Amino acid sequence: MKPQISIGAFFLGAPTLLFVSFLLLSRLPASPQSPIPGSVLSSTTVSEDYLYPQSIGTFGTTDARVYIIKNYLKKYSSPLVPFSQEIVDISDKYTLDYRLLVAIARQESNLCKRIPANSHNCWGFGIYGDKVTRFDNYPQALETVAKTLKKKYIDIGLTTPEEIMAKYTPPSVELGGPWAKGVNQFMLDLE
Repeated sequence: MKPQISIGAFFLGAPTLLFVSFLLLSRLPASPQSPIPGSVLSSTTVSEDYLYPQSIGTFGTTDARVYIIKNYLKKYSSPLVPFSQEIVDISDKYTLDYRLLVAIARQESNLCKRIPANSHNCWGFGIYGDKVTRFDNYPQALETVAKTLKKKYIDIGLTTPEEIMAKYTPPSVELGGPWAKGVNQFMLDLE
């Protein structure tokens, strides 16, 4: 008799549990901008008060991505720390994943610690052989690199680090893709 009760309870309980789960999940709000897996397009926002509560009764919304970028850059003592908000803003302007510019800078220059003198070029952008592309400052470099990534990579369908690598740094493809592996890892580190 006991096995029959267990089987009956299972056939009654399982559908009930599935139905209740479905109801609860259907009430969750849909994400307005769900990132495509493996893509360099995404967006995340949370309440600043949740991350850094300052007083009871204060309400406001701040982009958590700025804090994620800033904390990551601080961890590695990058000169890009003061440009955390600008990195997010420029990424949004060009619909790039907010982590991409930082991940490429980490891969190419250890977050601007190994760059040609007076170049502000943390992204290995236009650097090959004796040629060095120089920028007057980090904001100019961020704008140029982001705009180029958007127009010459994302807009033509190169949306993953592997696809970007084939055009951005072709020799890395021949070596088995260490550039894309590094960029992917650094993007994961920023999640």
